[in-house]
Amino acid sequence: MSGKFVRASKYRHVFGQAVKRELQYENIKVTNNAWDSNIIKTNGKFISVNWNASGGGAFAIVPVEEVGKAPDQVPLFRGHTAQVLDTDFDPFDDHRVASVSDDSKIAIWEIPKDYSFHNYLNEDGEPKDIKPIKIMSGHTKKVGHVLFHPVAKDILATSSLDYSVRIWNVETGDNIFTLKHPDMVTSMSFSYNGSHLATVSRDKKLRVWDIRAEKVVSEGSAHQGAKNQRVVWLGNSDRLATTGFSRLSDRQIGIWDAFNLEKGDLGGFYTVDQSSGILMPFFDDSNKILYIAGKGDGNIRYYEFQNDELFELSEFQSTDPQRGFAIAPKRFVDVKSNEVLKCYKTVIDQTIEPVSFYVPRRSEEFQDDIYPDAPSDQPALTAEEWRLGKDVDGPILVSMRSIYEGTAPTFHKSTKLAKSKPVTKGDEKLSMETKTDEKPQSSTTTTTTSFTSATTASSPSVKVPTVNNTVHSESSTPTTLSDSLKSNSSVDKLLQKSSNIDQDNAAEDPSRDTSGWDEEDERPATPELPVERKESVLTNPIESPPKQDGPKNSKPEPTSIATDVINKITKKEDIKPEDKTKKQEENNIHSSTHSVKSMGLKQSVETLSNLVLKLEQIVENLTASNLEKDERLKAFEEKIEALINEKK
Repeated sequence: MSGKFVRASKYRHVFGQAVKRELQYENIKVTNNAWDSNIIKTNGKFISVNWNASGGGAFAIVPVEEVGKAPDQVPLFRGHTAQVLDTDFDPFDDHRVASVSDDSKIAIWEIPKDYSFHNYLNEDGEPKDIKPIKIMSGHTKKVGHVLFHPVAKDILATSSLDYSVRIWNVETGDNIFTLKHPDMVTSMSFSYNGSHLATVSRDKKLRVWDIRAEKVVSEGSAHQGAKNQRVVWLGNSDRLATTGFSRLSDRQIGIWDAFNLEKGDLGGFYTVDQSSGILMPFFDDSNKILYIAGKGDGNIRYYEFQNDELFELSEFQSTDPQRGFAIAPKRFVDVKSNEVLKCYKTVIDQTIEPVSFYVPRRSEEFQDDIYPDAPSDQPALTAEEWRLGKDVDGPILVSMRSIYEGTAPTFHKSTKLAKSKPVTKGDEKLSMETKTDEKPQSSTTTTTTSFTSATTASSPSVKVPTVNNTVHSESSTPTTLSDSLKSNSSVDKLLQKSSNIDQDNAAEDPSRDTSGWDEEDERPATPELPVERKESVLTNPIESPPKQDGPKNSKPEPTSIATDVINKITKKEDIKPEDKTKKQEENNIHSSTHSVKSMGLKQSVETLSNLVLKLEQIVENLTASNLEKDERLKAFEEKIEALINEKK
């Protein structure tokens, strides 16, 4: 089979594009603190930046519409006595933001309604600083990360160097739950419905917590490299993605079953490259695309997540390195231009550059297949409801069509997806499975064909089908070629891919793993082979063992019989009347071997399977006839021996 596999996906042509210079945010003084956080965050309306300020820690808020060069003096959010390490926006209040600092405090801020990054001045014409509305204490060491709950209002998670993650009720200021770790947490992520929290820590362990029970429900070893790791929950599923390093400092991506972490990653780590910068993962649940931004380089890689695998789509390349990176909520993308992601990256710690990713479409109509309903700014639970154990399937969703049409937004509740089947390390992740036809076992020598998937080292998403021919000895477990073809789910997957080629452009469904063939497979088929060539091609897969001398009543080798029958068919020799039908079918197969590509993979495999079944039937018939002949010969010899004994 010539050619290469080309995955059919509506997102295979997604491309990233940076805005023009006049639409960037310049004269930004990004902190030079080396703490590992995203440095910037956004909620679609504002961008928070950990600022390089003296006299204690501070951060700045930049309204998205205020592009261009910032003044030398800008209003700052001051209130911490040490460096601000991380910030996060309240998903249910666009004007509320939380910050954590080296001073071990958590601060809650209210962005003024009349706030302006360029013109928020006091009576003397100087920028006005903003003070926090609440400061919460509880951690005993620096607090490095902060994250708002995706479903419940006023719930906040923070991680600290005191080896704990604390869950807070922002309204009351109470620390309601504490998750104690054996080492510092380097990253955390809430599940889709907010009932669980995934954390990865410096002890190289990945954990999933039942937050309200304050206990670990699953734990396993993550990446083995010494540098920090990141984790992100893959949307409305029970899968996690992590980024980290191998022992040899290769940058890696791992996919995990969140509730079976002890079984290891699913299918092995995906090696990215050997750069030293930490990889920051971001998942777009609407399109099932995982974006990976590297610290210290300007590239943004993106992969489609499907059937527990990552398929590399493309890469946004830039010569401007980034240290900070943030993505806006889905409801803020430009639906009319088919934008699927809006993100922001820092450039040489002086500029924030917006980057957008688009799905190229010619139609100007609403593209409902790439814009499912997205999380809204409406909470599904109150803080008290969530604390007392109430659960929902996910956040309240807003209709993207209503955003496209500019009408009043419509909302509805999330629906829970069925849990994915747990997959252990080394399992084949195939969507199509068939039942194996049961056949009586035989001690004959047979040939089996197996299809395996191998992941190339250079591209984590490329699965290469390989064919292995194995001749089993009489002592091994007998498996016929037809049984292998019927029972091997890889064949069914390839058949499914082949049957879906023509449907690619009509309906590009990301949930269907399809493949196309390249131009080599569209070339005219080769001419029909001569009879002698046909014979060698057909008989080559079935290699007869060398003939051995033995008693005349020994069983003939079935493979030799099959070869003899094939020779008779191909050489048009006289055969038994009952084999004439087989002969006709074999000739039909030979006449169609020159057009395998035009038939399609499915028909070719079915034809091959039918041929093998017919050959096996011939072998069985001839074997039975030979056994019957042996029995008659034995009886005849016994009679002769009895007559000789009588004469004696």
